[in-house]
Amino acid sequence: QVQLIESGGGLVQAGGSLRLSCAASGPIPSSYIMGWFRQAPEKEREFVAAITWSSGITYYTDSVKARFTISRDNAKNTVYLQMNSLKPEDTAVYYCALDWSRRVSYSPTAYESWGQGTQVTVSS
Repeated sequence: QVQLIESGGGLVQAGGSLRLSCAASGPIPSSYIMGWFRQAPEKEREFVAAITWSSGITYYTDSVKARFTISRDNAKNTVYLQMNSLKPEDTAVYYCALDWSRRVSYSPTAYESWGQGTQVTVSS
């Protein structure tokens, strides 16, 4: 099965930056979507951003659109999430996920494979 390995989480001050990485391995389909979700304590898992692997079309939730950038490196099968101007409300466990689909979904139930999650903590 597909494996997703994340890295890059940590503790930062408000206004700081982090770059998350997610490397995929295994039987990856030819057409798919990679997304980032986050989950804060006692909250539902929330869509953050997604990118289509073939064309590189990106999608963002409104709260991060001006601050976060999702990108991909096809040769490395890796997706990145550059997070700038971080706010305390960005604090959450961040997960990368893969969807074997042609259409982007904002629901976590549409994604078949998940990383282990990486903690992002933004202090005031």
